[in-house]
Amino acid sequence: MLLKSAPRRFGFGVWMAMAAICLLPIASMAQPKIATLNLKKVFDSYYKTKQADALLQDQGADADKVLKGWLDDYQKANTEYKKLIEGANDQVVSAEERAKRKKAAEAKVVEISSLEKSITQFKKEATTRIEEQKRRMREKILAELREKINAKAKARNYTHVLDTGAEGNTFTPILLYAEMENDLTEELIAEINQSAPSGFLESLKDPKAPVNTPPDLDKSK
Repeated sequence: MLLKSAPRRFGFGVWMAMAAICLLPIASMAQPKIATLNLKKVFDSYYKTKQADALLQDQGADADKVLKGWLDDYQKANTEYKKLIEGANDQVVSAEERAKRKKAAEAKVVEISSLEKSITQFKKEATTRIEEQKRRMREKILAELREKINAKAKARNYTHVLDTGAEGNTFTPILLYAEMENDLTEELIAEINQSAPSGFLESLKDPKAPVNTPPDLDKSK
């Protein structure tokens, strides 16, 4: 009797073991706790981003002033060249004087060519320098924001933080729907701007408002 019932008991035990194995991942799987955040809005609202933008605008304005000086010299050289050519063709003056003016015009052509090369090189170097600094600042700020987001998520046991402001290559939203009950955007903006220099954020709304001079953000030089 024991031998005949053994296979039946064995089969039932195997079935129970298999059922337990199949249910194990479901039982042990942690329930996701999801928060949302608009990273673009946080980035744009961060006072350090606004400081970086202001610094880059100042550098761009300085570069424009230098470029204007080059362009003024270029325009002046072209005006002088035209006068020299007219003088070189003036039949009233002697042939010796015309030859002298012609030689001066040829020298002016060399000067103009040199100015053109200098202007092109300056524009290229200034653009590259400002774009590289913009990239470094952006990466530095984003890395800082990621640390703050990660710390907040871990402190509240969130398993995921979804970016509601992310867009795909076609400039369409990646996240089409999300409940906003756990949105961290405004909370994080308020938190990161607590350390803003006195009067800085107010000065963006009112240019006449006093503001402390912001420190140099680009420490990677």
